[in-house]
Amino acid sequence: MDLVYLKKLIKIFEESKLSDLNIEEEGIKIQFSNVSKQQIPNTQIIQVPSGMTQSPVNPIHQPFHTTGHTTVETMAESQSGKTTSEEVVHVIKSPIVGSFYRSPSPDSQPFVEVGSHVSFGQPLCIIEAMKLMNEIESDINGTIEKILVQNSTPIEFNQPLFVIKPD
Repeated sequence: MDLVYLKKLIKIFEESKLSDLNIEEEGIKIQFSNVSKQQIPNTQIIQVPSGMTQSPVNPIHQPFHTTGHTTVETMAESQSGKTTSEEVVHVIKSPIVGSFYRSPSPDSQPFVEVGSHVSFGQPLCIIEAMKLMNEIESDINGTIEKILVQNSTPIEFNQPLFVIKPD
């Protein structure tokens, strides 16, 4: 399928009032879904680094972006009582359906570990889709806070893969 054609479809869908659209062409299936704020709960639970509590966060409302900033609210005890603090984390999501691999080959070291500092454009993992190896790169400078997927497991489109604390 032509990438320019796919981008035009996305633009047309985003500008339409449709909530769902399924297209099957030349053996390729594409599903668009545009869920409004009223149709989804206004909180979601994500796993956060150890030492922090799991808390509700605002979901990312841009359906075609595979990454985004999420604010994590945490409760911290102090002598004066409970206070809230906010920490911004960046979530890298899968742009495709496939199999997740942390290293370029079975006997190689993983691209990144929890605590690794990453730079813009640095490879984070490989997603195998239809026998093609797709290298997923960081789109931000920061530190890997959490790896949300086990090696060699199937993943879905838009599934969170990494939590990165921006620099």
